Amino acid sequence: MLQKYDSRNENILIHIGGKLYPRKEAKISVFDSVVQGGDAVWEGLRVYNGGIFCLEQHLNRLFESAKALLFAEVPSRDEVKKSIFETLKANDMNNGVHIRLTLTRGIKITSGMDPRLNQHGACLIVLAEWKPLVYDNENGITLITSAIRRNAPEFLDSKIHHNNLLNNILAKIQANQAHADAALMLDRNGFVSETNDANIFMVKDDSLYTPFADACLHGITRGLVMELAGGISVPSSEKNISLTEIYNADEVFCTGTMGELTPVKMIDGRLIENKSNSAITKMLSKSLKDKIELLSVKMPE
Repeated sequence: MLQKYDSRNENILIHIGGKLYPRKEAKISVFDSVVQGGDAVWEGLRVYNGGIFCLEQHLNRLFESAKALLFAEVPSRDEVKKSIFETLKANDMNNGVHIRLTLTRGIKITSGMDPRLNQHGACLIVLAEWKPLVYDNENGITLITSAIRRNAPEFLDSKIHHNNLLNNILAKIQANQAHADAALMLDRNGFVSETNDANIFMVKDDSLYTPFADACLHGITRGLVMELAGGISVPSSEKNISLTEIYNADEVFCTGTMGELTPVKMIDGRLIENKSNSAITKMLSKSLKDKIELLSVKMPE
């Protein structure tokens, strides 16, 4: 499931620190905190027919993450929105677009870990690219269980949507080496948490389950899917899910802005066998697609 280069992105304009730069000139300082220590927060946004899906919810998480990390001189919500809309307009983008929105702690006066060295305020980066959904949502994906555990709150709170993604990257490397599409990550107690890049759900006996959001990201699409389940009279709840339980699920799927809702067909060589012939994944996928435009913030004319 390696993403492919799209030639339309060769000459895109990228918003950095309040200005637009051509792709080849879009650079940040070696003194920026994201370079020095992965000290930044980010959101992935998706554009559908002139609207940005769940923009307000994504911005809420961005600002809450920045507050948790005590960023200083953060741009206002209106300034962030203006930068996003300017970037899309400059690139003539209105559909099939993914935005990587990054907010770094900014430039340091000299290299070092101490945030007091950051005396120039935060830096906003808006990178918009033409990009399809990351996974094959028709045929589904395969997972392997990674030996790398998802961060627990006492080490690094998963509610901070931070750029320090090395544990996820290590898990993805294991998936690549095993020729799987993604890695299933467990929490410190050995229960299912999420994949290296998405939240995960399972269906058993016509009920929907997802892991507690302790070690996993409290995903925006995750929360929406749980709401949508109520709309189609499917009971949903959070619980500790063991590997044995998920191997024997009727249906398993992943959720995320970059993939929407993706069926999982195999985990660690075990086929996900829908012995109950349930169709909850398909019903929720349709419900999600029906909601996308309603929950998208339209770009100004």
